[in-house]
Amino acid sequence: MERAGEYYSVSEIFGENVFNDAVMQERLPKKVYQKMKQTISEGRELDLATADVVAHEMKEWAIEKGATHYTHWFQPLTGVTAEKHDSFITAPMENGKVLMSFSGKELIKGEPDASSFPSGGLRATFEARGYTAWDCTSPAFVRQDAAGATLCIPTAFCSYTGEALDQKTPLLRSMEAVDKQAVRLLRLFGNNTSKKVTASVGPEQEYFIVDREKYLKRKDLIFTGRTLFGAMPPKGQEMDDHYFGAIRERIAAYMRDVNKELWKLGVSAKTQHNEVAPAQHELAPIYATANVAVDHNQLIMETLKKIAGRHGLQCLLHEKPFAGVNGSGKHNNWSITTDDGINLLDPGVTPHENVQFLLVLTCILKAVDIHADLLRESAADVGNDHRLGANEAPPAIISIYLGEQLQDVLTQLISTGSATHSLSGSKLETGVKTLPDFMKDATDRNRTSPFAFTGNKFEFRMVGSQDSIAQPNVVLNTIVAEAFSQACDVLEKAKAEDNFEMAVHNLIKEYATEHQRVVFNGNGYSDEWVEEAKRRGLPNITSMVDAIPALNTEKSVKLFEKFGVFTKAELDSRVEIEYETYAKEINIEARAMIDIAGKQIIPAVIKYTTALATSLSAVASACGEADVSVQKELLMEVSDLLSDTKKALAALQDVAEQGASMEEGRAQAVFYRDTVKSAMDALRAPVDKLEMLVDKDMWPMPSYGDLIFEV
Repeated sequence: MERAGEYYSVSEIFGENVFNDAVMQERLPKKVYQKMKQTISEGRELDLATADVVAHEMKEWAIEKGATHYTHWFQPLTGVTAEKHDSFITAPMENGKVLMSFSGKELIKGEPDASSFPSGGLRATFEARGYTAWDCTSPAFVRQDAAGATLCIPTAFCSYTGEALDQKTPLLRSMEAVDKQAVRLLRLFGNNTSKKVTASVGPEQEYFIVDREKYLKRKDLIFTGRTLFGAMPPKGQEMDDHYFGAIRERIAAYMRDVNKELWKLGVSAKTQHNEVAPAQHELAPIYATANVAVDHNQLIMETLKKIAGRHGLQCLLHEKPFAGVNGSGKHNNWSITTDDGINLLDPGVTPHENVQFLLVLTCILKAVDIHADLLRESAADVGNDHRLGANEAPPAIISIYLGEQLQDVLTQLISTGSATHSLSGSKLETGVKTLPDFMKDATDRNRTSPFAFTGNKFEFRMVGSQDSIAQPNVVLNTIVAEAFSQACDVLEKAKAEDNFEMAVHNLIKEYATEHQRVVFNGNGYSDEWVEEAKRRGLPNITSMVDAIPALNTEKSVKLFEKFGVFTKAELDSRVEIEYETYAKEINIEARAMIDIAGKQIIPAVIKYTTALATSLSAVASACGEADVSVQKELLMEVSDLLSDTKKALAALQDVAEQGASMEEGRAQAVFYRDTVKSAMDALRAPVDKLEMLVDKDMWPMPSYGDLIFEV
């Protein structure tokens, strides 16, 4: 590991472990390179002869990097990536040497066992065959770690019968859907040069860093990723002194190694800073096409965890690892851009005159309003239930923030039928002669909005920190594709009748008027907004269990099947998987609480009360009963809390057994949410009070203060 202060050039190391365009251009024969470029840009199938040449050069390049194995790197429905390593060894030769080869067939298709991955009934356990297919639009890379160097080939993963068993396949389908419908829209506005429209994404990744030695003393963190017990320290985040504060040296050294590793993998890690909570930080990359951004975000999460271990640290990606301080999210910045550089979400200087932008904008309003439940579901996970709706994250109500400028344009359209002006930014005078005055934006930002327009993109702020960003982008791409498609159906007919300008004007007004209820620029954290949203008829889905049904409603099935993103069977399977996942995660948390309370906390408290009683007896013998009233009171308080703990533990054991014996599905998930989680809260309450009373040296695990302040 390089020491701090040693120099390296970012431009020299960036992408050095990626089989990117520059490497292909250098190593592939010209005709093969052109075929590869055509395959990537036009989405054509790669012929086997071309694939053989690409595979050979990829293998040679990887071996030069020290690789001995390759793997199809894919993203099953487990929330993490999966891989099976095969060496390049083909067969021993007669002279005793070994032959190293890698064919186009091996590059394009793999065959991992599919039986043990979540399938939601799409695959029977005894049916093992599954396929991985190379996503050539996401470059292969060499990962270097304790296992040596491995060539990783980003792939999709599907069943023997063709159903998607992963995050990548539906994402690629949704990207094709929004591309096709956006190009239709562009053609209506006379753009005949742009050939492709791509969804681009820039995810901001939040995470916590704690000392690994302390982490290993917390069974709850090890088993569940969050603390199941823990009293707040005297100081939390009240002073707002951590946000953007100076980065501690140990963390800075860690961040430096994370950046270097990511840059080598072609991940454009750009921004890093301390977040709001103590021990919380953020890393944000530059935008990439949606599928590459999804792959890169998985690499970011893996790298954050891997590099932490090298520094004696532990990275926590759970949405709420510590109750009482802010949790972690992942802001999904989404935009759509043409292959010749036109951002369809760029309003320009005078958005009221930008008819194409206004149509795109109002189509998105329509999409988000109609499919608010589906968008909310795309950010649903067990950890996010602790975070959404708190004064640290967007509420569980889907709304859109447009800002003063676009809100004003929208109001003009709704009230008068046309927009005649756009608010512009003013000069911000600092009042200090040595500081320059500068133009401020026409619109402020709103950190409480779950779906905010931020200049030339939308920022979906609901996504959980440990989640794949694939599902939110699948939903965004598909619902926007539907809105574009419906608009194009109307406008293509109008254009044939030579009535395009009036039709587009009327459509913008219609969409703005019918879907204005989803626009909200105010404080999303306020109780008033919850009541106002209810009055507007906006859904307020507060738990993952209640969000899941949105996946396979008649409306959702019709949407996804129309654009070939999901079949009904694939949607039904995901519903089953998500209910099962919810129940399993809560069950693990409940069992961890039972284990910790029974084997660590209760024995520690008994030891403390025994020591306290012994001390009390000694003092009473020496000084008399009158001098031990405080000790008696403390002993009684601790004993009462210990009794409450025992009762709550027994109650949790009982309901956890009930939950585990239930049939998997919605009823089981509801039971875990309403009954088991309540029993978990009841157990935590007396334990957290005991932590404030029991001698610190006797408490069996590091406290919050130890974890979040001593890094």
